[in-house]
Amino acid sequence: MLNINKNFGFSKASADWILCLDADERVTPELEDEIKNLKLDNNSKINGYWIPRKNIIFGKWIEHTGWYPDYQLRLFKKNKGKFLEKHVHEMIQVQGETEYLKNNLLHYNYSSISEFLGKLNIYVKNEAEQLIANGYKFKWQDAIAAPVKEFLSRYFAREGYKDGFHGLMLSLLMAFYHLLVIATVWEKRDFEKIEINVDKEIKGEFKKAYRDLVYWIADEKIKRMKNPFKRTYYKILRKIHAN
Repeated sequence: MLNINKNFGFSKASADWILCLDADERVTPELEDEIKNLKLDNNSKINGYWIPRKNIIFGKWIEHTGWYPDYQLRLFKKNKGKFLEKHVHEMIQVQGETEYLKNNLLHYNYSSISEFLGKLNIYVKNEAEQLIANGYKFKWQDAIAAPVKEFLSRYFAREGYKDGFHGLMLSLLMAFYHLLVIATVWEKRDFEKIEINVDKEIKGEFKKAYRDLVYWIADEKIKRMKNPFKRTYYKILRKIHAN
């Protein structure tokens, strides 16, 4: 519904260019100056601009963990951009060429755990429906694999550890989010009864998760090594453990 309303608002805009903002977003003075200095006219071949967004979560700017630069296409030529109205987390789709701005949009994202949990119902249901619509084939293994993959991606691959305890908690919360998505897909299958062999199948899934964890811990250790011989040695060890 939100995106339908926004598209309706776009159609009623009187100016040639539109800057789309949510209620919890703010334009910084630097971004304001950058936009004012752009040559925004109907003759421009550029129809839209991506803006980097700084997410303030639990009172802190999250510089890593997958939340920055978080480019959003928010400045665009009227009649050249709109939402597709298919799901909640949509980007504005713009016809034609786009470019990137340098200065930030501020996003005062989740301010409390209760706010994060309160939005889960909408986001989880929507993502589960999108997975099913896109042909996702349910596997019970994903109840383990999906949250583990999300945690490792956030905390290690996207360097969430650099955000301190915020990064750890956000990585765990996003892992929980993905667990709920898989659980919701299962719910839509009428809580299908599935028999699982604890000794073989469950143990096997957690062994995979452990190998992935060891890999990423070793990878981070290797990054900090200055001695090239040590780096090579630990890369070999990492490969052995991964197999």
